[in-house]
Formats: sequence, C-alpha cells, structure tokens
Amino acid sequence: MEDYRNLITMICVSAYMAACVAVGLWAMRRTKNSRDFFMAGHSLGAIVAGVAIFSSTLSGFGFIGGPGLVYRMGISSVWMVICASIGFCLTFHLLGKRMRLLAGVRKAISLPDLVAARYGSELTRLLMAVAILLGVMAYLGSQIKAMAIALQLILAENPLLSDLSSEWCVIISSAVLVFYCVTGGIIASVYTDLFQGLVMVVAALLIFLAAATSLPGGFTEISQTIAVDDPEAMSPWGTLGILGCLSWYFLFALGGTGQPHVITKMMMNKSVRDNRTVLPLSLLGYGLSALLWIGIGLTVRALVVQGLPQSEMDQLANPDNAAPWFLQNKVHPILAGIVFAGLFAAIMSTADGFLNIGAAAIVHDIPTALRGRSLLNELFWARVATLVLAVAAAVFSVYSPHNMIALLGAYGWGVFAGAIAPVVAIGFNWKRATAVAANLAIASSLVINIGFMLLQKIWDWQLPYHISGGAVTLVISSILFIVVSLNSKPNKIDPLIEAALDV
Repeated sequence: MEDYRNLITMICVSAYMAACVAVGLWAMRRTKNSRDFFMAGHSLGAIVAGVAIFSSTLSGFGFIGGPGLVYRMGISSVWMVICASIGFCLTFHLLGKRMRLLAGVRKAISLPDLVAARYGSELTRLLMAVAILLGVMAYLGSQIKAMAIALQLILAENPLLSDLSSEWCVIISSAVLVFYCVTGGIIASVYTDLFQGLVMVVAALLIFLAAATSLPGGFTEISQTIAVDDPEAMSPWGTLGILGCLSWYFLFALGGTGQPHVITKMMMNKSVRDNRTVLPLSLLGYGLSALLWIGIGLTVRALVVQGLPQSEMDQLANPDNAAPWFLQNKVHPILAGIVFAGLFAAIMSTADGFLNIGAAAIVHDIPTALRGRSLLNELFWARVATLVLAVAAAVFSVYSPHNMIALLGAYGWGVFAGAIAPVVAIGFNWKRATAVAANLAIASSLVINIGFMLLQKIWDWQLPYHISGGAVTLVISSILFIVVSLNSKPNKIDPLIEAALDV
C-alpha cells in the first residue's frame, strides 16, 4: 500500500474537490436571497452550528500554520490552543444569546448590521465593515497559501505534476473555492464545516497516536530529544517567553470575542436555546482537533533533531511544511488521504466564511452606511464581490513571504480582536458604551495594527520580549473604548435593542 501512498492521497483530495462542486450546486438551490447567502436563513441546528464554529477556527491556520509554529518555537504555540479554548467560553457567555436575539429583532444579515443598530450610527457600521475587509484579506491570504502548500506537496510525489508551480497550485485550489463559495454562500460553508469537523476530530485522535508512536519512547522521548537540543523550546513558556505567551492570552482569549467568522455563526441558530448544546460541542471538538496541532509539531521537531535525509531536511526548512510532510511520510496512506481531504475542507469552508463576511461588507454594509441602502439585486452582487475578493486574496497569497501562514492568521486575528472585541463584547453588555467610543476604538486599532505591521516589515522592528502587537492593540482600543464611553454623551438605544441587551 505504501507504493500507492500518493495515489491514495490524490484520490481522496480529488474526491473532496468533486464533493465541493456538488455541495456548491446543492447549496445554490437552497440560496434564494441574500439572507440565505449570508446567514443561512437563520435556520442552523445546534449540531451543525456547533461543529461549524469550532472547525472554522482551525482551518489552514490551525492545521498547517499551527504545527509549523510548534515545530519552530516549541511549547509557546500551545498557549494559542489553551487561550483560544478560553475564548470560546468567553464568547458564548458574552455574546451567545445577544447575537441571536439582536439578529432576530433587526433581521440582520451581517455583524455591522447589529453594530449599527446597537449604536445608532452609520459611521460605526462603515468603520466596522472596513475593519472586517482588512482582516479578511490577511486571513484569506493565509487560507489560500495553506491550500497551495498542501496541494504542491501532494503533487510533488507525482512525476507528471512534480514541477507544478505554487502559482498553479493557487489557481487550481482557488478555482474550486470560488465555484463553491459563489454558488452556495454560507450554506455551503457550514455544511462543509460539518463534514470536515467530524472527520478532523476522529483523524486528530488517530494522528496524535501516530505521532506518539513515531519514536520508540513516545512523547517522553520526543520531549527529551527537543529539551536536549533546545531546553527553552520545552520550557513552560517555550522560546517566546512569559510576556509573549501572556500577550497571546489577551489576543486569543479576549480577542476571540471579536472574530466575525465565529460570532456571526451565533446569529444563524434556529433558537437561542441551542447554545446550551453548541458551546460544549464546539469546545470539545476544538480541544480534540487541536491534538493534531500539538502532536505533529513536536514530533516533527524531534525527528529533525535526531536526523533525517538531507532532501527531507530541505523540505522542512519551511516550518509550514511540517504537517504535510508528516502526513505524507509517517501516517498510514488511507488516514493521510482522509486527513488531507479534511484539511482542504477546513481551509475551504473557513475561506468561504471569510469571503462571505467580506462580500457582505462590500455589497451590504458599506453601501448602506454611505447611501442608506444596500445594492440592488444584492444576491447577484454578493456573488460578484465573492469572486473579486477571492482573486485579490489569491494574488496576495502568491506574493506574500514564506513561512507566513500562521503569522498572516495571527495578524488577521489581531485586526479583528482590536477593532471588534471592545465594540461588540463590551458594548453589547454595557449600555453606557457610546458610538463615539466605538468609532475611536475601531479607527485606532486599525491605525495601530497597520503601524506595527509596517514597522516589522520595513524596519524589522519588534516589540520587546516577543509581545504580540495584536494584544497591545486590543488593550489600547479597549481602554479607549471604556474611557471615551464614560466621558461622552450616552446614545439613545432603540427599545427593542435595549430589551435584547437586558436578557
């Protein structure tokens, strides 16, 4: 069977690609209007919503970038997993009920709809839409780059396709993504999330066992091997250090309340009561799937320390190759094929979610903020905007630097956290919050995040002690939001909105 390893992987991935086309066509028949395209008609059941929420968090960021970060910096990356798990609980506690109630009261089809209704400000809607667009481009770039890397490594084993460039891999994978997103909208996304979430929970457990048995001594030998080579990597804080890891707490725990691809799914439930099932299901699924993130990263690093052939060492010079390399070389071919198919499902469904909220910003929120109404024939223009965003993100991914999947994902997370978390997580639980404060928090977070990015890319400047720029942005925007709210005139809140906030 080993002789047919690559063939099995290609069959699984090809079957998944074909299934994506089928899901897109099926979802197109259920997508009658923009409410279906953006919000799945507010009709998701608890199981579908629960699996969709946790699986949209992992995607290429978790399954390609995550193991790459563990491989590169050791235990530090595990803090992302821990903090994101806490973030799920905070998000559901602060927003689970209110998001669904507000969506029902205002018939909302986007997060900026709710923000505009809460603060009574079209400027707040506009700024929120712009923040979503900026974060979406970073996240989409990371998803498409992850797809291209995985596809190129699979095809590299095929003599006929081994010379296929990364640009062609981007084109092939993006073509399927575009068809599936344009036809099916968010309905296609959440049902693909359901498939890949269930697959990845089972596969993550099996791969974690495969990682544990890759060396005779299991994880004891793995940890000892890494510790001898680099003691800091296996220390409680890893190579990032205590302040760097604690800054990730703010970014991935508190900042989790500002991730639009997660919190907008809370607007899609059939009933508020479903949250009692959705939260534990999301938390359990995320925790089990994250075993893949941790297991592969540590195992590959230990194998590299113990010595691999030079050709494989060259391949692993890029940390983002850690997960695909492990699946191609250290896992049973059928399991590897299934995981690769699940990986593509994770990436594409998450990318669809980002394309969806980005398209909503373009065709619904920005026009509504500027001229008082969205575009005519909103469903048609939503599909056009989805296509344009996908092409732009594909170009961005081709020309972004190597080793950037996790970093692009972290940057996108930081943009969302600083701009959205204070305005939504605090503002939807505190009536004293004002539109002026919301506008300042969003605008300042965008300026600071872009400033940090330019300082890092142009002058190679970093915050001391590996502190995350996204975490600093979140702290500053949150303080500004609270201080300005306390010192500005309160807004009059619509009685229906106020009633939902009181629940």
